[in-house]
Amino acid sequence: MSARRPAAVIVLAAGEGTRMKSRKSKVLHELCGRSMLGHVLAAAEQLRPQRLIVVVGHRREQVIEHLAEHAPHAETVVQERQGGTGHAVRIALEQVGALAGTVVVTNGDHPLLRGRTLQELVDAHEREGNAATVLTTEMPDPTGYGRILRGPDGAVTAIVEHKDADEAQRAVREVNVGMYAFDGTLLEAALKQVTTDNAGGEEYLTDVPAILREQGHRVGAFTAPDWVETQGVNDRVQLAQARRLLNARILEEHMRAGVTVVDPASTWIDVQVTIEPDVVIHPNTQLHGRTHLAEDAQVGPNVTLTDTSVGAGAVVTNAVAVGAEIGPQASVGPFAYLRPGTRLARKAKAGTYVEMKNAVVGEGSKVPHLTYVGDAEIGQGSNIGAGCVFVNYDGVNKHRSVVGDHVKIGSDNMLVAPVRIGDGAYTAAGSVIVSDVPPGAMAVARSRQRNIEGWVERKRPGTPAAEAARRAMERADEAGSGE
Repeated sequence: MSARRPAAVIVLAAGEGTRMKSRKSKVLHELCGRSMLGHVLAAAEQLRPQRLIVVVGHRREQVIEHLAEHAPHAETVVQERQGGTGHAVRIALEQVGALAGTVVVTNGDHPLLRGRTLQELVDAHEREGNAATVLTTEMPDPTGYGRILRGPDGAVTAIVEHKDADEAQRAVREVNVGMYAFDGTLLEAALKQVTTDNAGGEEYLTDVPAILREQGHRVGAFTAPDWVETQGVNDRVQLAQARRLLNARILEEHMRAGVTVVDPASTWIDVQVTIEPDVVIHPNTQLHGRTHLAEDAQVGPNVTLTDTSVGAGAVVTNAVAVGAEIGPQASVGPFAYLRPGTRLARKAKAGTYVEMKNAVVGEGSKVPHLTYVGDAEIGQGSNIGAGCVFVNYDGVNKHRSVVGDHVKIGSDNMLVAPVRIGDGAYTAAGSVIVSDVPPGAMAVARSRQRNIEGWVERKRPGTPAAEAARRAMERADEAGSGE
């Protein structure tokens, strides 16, 4: 790492991005849990710059709001008129003041760029004493890119645009990426000499290295070893390609750290997800936000977790969880939905077709199947029968239910909140519990069964049910006669 922190990183994020065909700012389109701009800022922040400056223009309100939420320490500079990259940097320096030291300029639509690549650019710039250092890479197919021409000492002698290059120059595969490290003082002076005498009528930052060379200053280059990370995103197709590439990078890092990913092609993991060794991730799994998987957990197949923690040895299959805590050795799914505020303790279970919201389930307690648990607290070692509903909403307000330790809730129960079920209590199947149940009691809240003989034949004559009932009664009469 460089001994000195750069004076600033300037991120250019003012462009319109018409090829995205979106009402959203181009740099705010997301991949792997961050906006494109967010990825660039994360890379820039690895340099620990003294100032982080973002130039905004098109749809600036969206970008400024995004920065306020995700990077409040970043300074914003408004480019009222999009007059080119050189114009954007010049406006930034005029608004923030002189920057003495190394100034890095990068772009807000390069989400694959690594922080270490920027750091190596800065290190090369300062080590060689350059006035400007161009970030370059070697492209398999450099068509359309500006070629880098170097002198015997490795210094950059020219950047030749593809349309202006001769046959020999077009054979050069080293190209200009469009990112730089500058001496801040020399940059400020050179920008004042950039003209708009070009086909686009704009001030181009690419003119600055030539101006500095003409003044006798050295212009160097650092070649990024991975050309893929230097690619920008201009449309939805390139966004999808970048997302796939970034996801593959994330997966590789986790696998090399001891995580088993059974099918990388169907597994998607955001950049802020953390995973401990010996976790197994099965196919069709998506991990979003700040999800964390502890060691020996098994997740998938067909699981989507967002901002959810999964404890050591827990198993989650065919489930969706948002803002939930799944404890060690807990079991979730298949076909379970854990909503925000749900917390499962050690060895707790949320089983098949179970939905939970703002619910705490104690150690070893089980909610096996076909149940909704909302705004509830369940103690240790309790069991909730099939088909139960914690009725938490009265049409105006939400209320909470409390189920104690080692409670047995019968199947097809309605627990109408607010209600408390004491430790060790039982409730009978089919009950609607509207009052508290004392510890150790059996609550029965259902009417006595009444059978109305002959109802079907009288009320539904001629139906298959009536005919079946008639035959059954005839068989019963014959059996009785035989006795």
